[in-house]
Amino acid sequence: MGSHRWYTGARRWRLTALLGVCVTALALLVTLLNTLPGRGADISGTTRDGDKVHGTPGAPARPVRPDVGWGFTHTQYSADQGGGSDRVARLLKGDGGLPQDQAVMGWGADNPEPVRGHYDFGALDRRIDFIRASGGTPVLTLCCAPDWMKGGKAGVGATDWSQGSLERAPDPEHYQDFADLAATVARRYPDVRHFVVWNEFKGFWNEGEGRWDYEGYTKLYNLVRAALKKADPANLVGGPYLPMDSVDPRADHASTRVRGPWGAMDQRVLDAFDYWNAHKSGADFVVVDGSSYTNDDELLPDEFAATAKFTAVGEWVRGRTHGLPLWWAEYYVEPADSQDRREGWAEDRRIAVHAAGLIAMARGGADSGFYWNPEKKSGADCPGCLWTPAGDSDGGRALPMYGLLSRFGRAFPPGTRYETVSVAADDRPNLRVLASRDTVLVVNTLDRPVSARVDGKRFELRGYEVKWLDR
Repeated sequence: MGSHRWYTGARRWRLTALLGVCVTALALLVTLLNTLPGRGADISGTTRDGDKVHGTPGAPARPVRPDVGWGFTHTQYSADQGGGSDRVARLLKGDGGLPQDQAVMGWGADNPEPVRGHYDFGALDRRIDFIRASGGTPVLTLCCAPDWMKGGKAGVGATDWSQGSLERAPDPEHYQDFADLAATVARRYPDVRHFVVWNEFKGFWNEGEGRWDYEGYTKLYNLVRAALKKADPANLVGGPYLPMDSVDPRADHASTRVRGPWGAMDQRVLDAFDYWNAHKSGADFVVVDGSSYTNDDELLPDEFAATAKFTAVGEWVRGRTHGLPLWWAEYYVEPADSQDRREGWAEDRRIAVHAAGLIAMARGGADSGFYWNPEKKSGADCPGCLWTPAGDSDGGRALPMYGLLSRFGRAFPPGTRYETVSVAADDRPNLRVLASRDTVLVVNTLDRPVSARVDGKRFELRGYEVKWLDR
């Protein structure tokens, strides 16, 4: 989770009136305004407008489309602070900007509405400012909910940041309050056009029936979507950000329809998706997340072949959503340890398997995906990170994973027409290949050197090498 200190950043002011009648009138006016929806005085005493525009109002500079390309998600520690922040911004901008996702609460953002009608957007403002400075397309994930919406305490410093609390869904009687907060956020950042509703069905589990509470999530989704469209019809809204869990094919709840050597989908997930898809008020894009491994952290039959799950899931989702753009909000190819760390593999293996995963998602029809960037605090090693910790004075330097992600985004943007290229029969089982008119991506799935012939070219590949070919 992010740093959750309260950043007031309050600009304290006092109004002095010369005439008593003016003082009285002004006081009455301020009182009236502070009772209107979306307005209130913050905890430090500064009158704050929750619908305030942060940044330059007006239409986004770039065309708005429901698919945004391949980017990353900001987590607890990210590039918006520290000595390396400007270096990362220049790095990203030099590559044309990458799509960047940020939650509105948690993962680096503070409680946006600790008391009903009273807002604190300081940390979120800073993240959005960084995305703008780095030339990225901003995406906001509308999760999570302030404590007072889910039975907790209200007030500055009262937020419970424990995982169990943060991941609790708002109570049904506060669904509309959360939708109103979403609209306030949208009006504050008029250049943000892409909104994802909630995160992984957190808190939406029906214990009594042993399944997802898809009815509750869909009700929340429809209310949030209506509020966002009312705030600006140009806002684009997607869901359900459902974790596409898979299991051993012999396990309970294993789907008989969506399965492969990588395992079988959990039928309860498919049921939840189908309910949302049938009862949603609409969607501009569809969002899922998931891992190539099963719920038991099994890579079936191996780490490279397991990535075929991304293709199978993508094809299943696309077949049900009539061609809506498909996003992977998160995707994982390396099982985590008990601390949710994925640091067991050497970097060359991690890069190769991740490249195979990106290829599999693209083959399944996805045009957009977000790498969960596990940036660490200053001074720490960072396996799998996109850059060295920005908190270091010399931080913000690109790492191999950034090179893969940024190159993939440039080579295969939304709307890419993929082409078939020749691969020598003997090489085919050991390679993963993706090609457009201009570029071919080749991945060696073996931990030893191989000689390969792809697209009429013969070349050598190191163990786990990822190679780019110009056509």
